[in-house]
Amino acid sequence: MASEHSDAAGDMSALALKILVAGGFGVGKTTLVGAVSEIRPLRTEELLSEAGQLVDDTGGVDQKVTTTVAMDFGRITIRSGLSLYLFGTPGQDRFWFLWDELAQGALGAVVLADTRRLEDCFPAVDYFEHRRIPFVVAVNCFAGARSYGAHDVSRALDLDRGTPVVLCDARDRDSGKEVLIRLVEYAGRMHTARLLDSVG
Repeated sequence: MASEHSDAAGDMSALALKILVAGGFGVGKTTLVGAVSEIRPLRTEELLSEAGQLVDDTGGVDQKVTTTVAMDFGRITIRSGLSLYLFGTPGQDRFWFLWDELAQGALGAVVLADTRRLEDCFPAVDYFEHRRIPFVVAVNCFAGARSYGAHDVSRALDLDRGTPVVLCDARDRDSGKEVLIRLVEYAGRMHTARLLDSVG
């Protein structure tokens, strides 16, 4: 009987935080979720079609043959009792109606950026800034792309002061985990500051 009670108490103290992974078409969102997830990620990918060629800019991502049409979902346990649920958003404009649903209750977001197509992440940056959802920009370092420092990317995106910019490899589990840790730390500071402002 005591073990049943302690199991129930353990379940009650478990905390799951919702994180969005956003960014432009072909930037590596599905790859990042798959790299860090400890479960087999749920993916809603479809083959790119001829009809989509009229609306999907595949310049710079010529090898891409599928696209996310709803979301990707993965989970990672940070420590006992603390898990992150990852929701990868679709990158194309025509799927943005899903973002409001996915953003409800989110602790924060990772905006993946590709320096070859940096303008593609402007809509995600604007979305999270407008809704005051804490986010970090993670620059996915592609082979052959010119490398830029975090400060250069921050200036180019005209980010609010203090918004973290980190360099990463979306294929690498440890690199992805480091991005998520930075986001959780930053979101925690932002939420604490807002709480103190509201009671001050």
